[in-house]
Amino acid sequence: MNRDLYIDFAKGLATLSIIFIHTAFWSGQFYIPTEVRVFSLVFDVALFYALSGITSGSNIEKTFYRLLKLQITYMIFVTVLFFTDYFFKVFGLSVFSLEWLQNFYSTFGSKYTPSGISYVPQWQNLGNWYLHQYTNADTFPVVMGSFWYLKVYYILTVFGVLILRFFPKHINWFIGLCIVLTLIFNIYPQYYPSGQVGYVAFYLGLFLIANRMRGKKIPTRIIPVLYALVAAALVWMFWYYGNDIFYTISKQKFPPRIPYIIWTLFSIVTLFVFYNRLKINKENLITFIGKNAIFFYFAQGISSSLIYFIVVPLNNKLPWWILMIIIYIANIILAYLIAIALKKVDSTGWKILEFLRRKTAS
Repeated sequence: MNRDLYIDFAKGLATLSIIFIHTAFWSGQFYIPTEVRVFSLVFDVALFYALSGITSGSNIEKTFYRLLKLQITYMIFVTVLFFTDYFFKVFGLSVFSLEWLQNFYSTFGSKYTPSGISYVPQWQNLGNWYLHQYTNADTFPVVMGSFWYLKVYYILTVFGVLILRFFPKHINWFIGLCIVLTLIFNIYPQYYPSGQVGYVAFYLGLFLIANRMRGKKIPTRIIPVLYALVAAALVWMFWYYGNDIFYTISKQKFPPRIPYIIWTLFSIVTLFVFYNRLKINKENLITFIGKNAIFFYFAQGISSSLIYFIVVPLNNKLPWWILMIIIYIANIILAYLIAIALKKVDSTGWKILEFLRRKTAS
């Protein structure tokens, strides 16, 4: 079966949107207006969960093998990240001095100040990363700030494939359960569970809805109704919560609460509207990014950290919107170069594992 380039195209655009979000919400917090940063969340990570639902099936073995491959790729990446972070600190200490490196981080607030820079590798951090406990990588703070997505993806994919495999006739019931749980957690916030439960309740529902849309096309006459419902939800949100809710949308994301969910509805509806309607016939840069979305997702965490070095000397010297465009383009270029490098490192890592397998099997 031919690969659906629309899916790759949508993943590519979603990845570029994530790069912009992390440009705006990390280094951009010091010069980009709050309004622009909030609007960047319209096309957010919820798209990836929806796209995963569209492309997922009920084959447990295939799904678990895919997750295992992703885990190994992730472990290769964080191993490289660990040593890069360590050598970066050594380089900073030897060339710029400890004071310079600390001043660099303190520019962006104590939240990002390195916790005890040392020549001694903190091996426990690497072990924590392997087990998806995302302790901070001091030199690249955006990386671990992005990885909450990965843990939730693992959890909902496992639940999702089990539901698709063993309860194919009751998917609507599970969607309803996810919606009810999401509403209960929001209406009675004192019962909102800590950890990943709140995330999974919403995103698993989205995953299953997207899976129900697989191979289908939204009728043209329904499209205006869907966008009207999105507009009505936004009007209700501002009426019920007040206009100030606009400035706190980002705080409603962890875990996803009703204002953030409403804020993402436009992008989700748009994804489904163009699915099986917009035809992408040729591969291009965006589809390439979509095909390699995981490498770009890893890479943007590094690139979004490195662009701090560009922001510091240019901040207050250029109009904010010009600086934003420059930084965003620089972030995309850096992410592209790093993603290509990560693909090669990942390929080398798999070759080494295969070599070790052959040696130990003989």
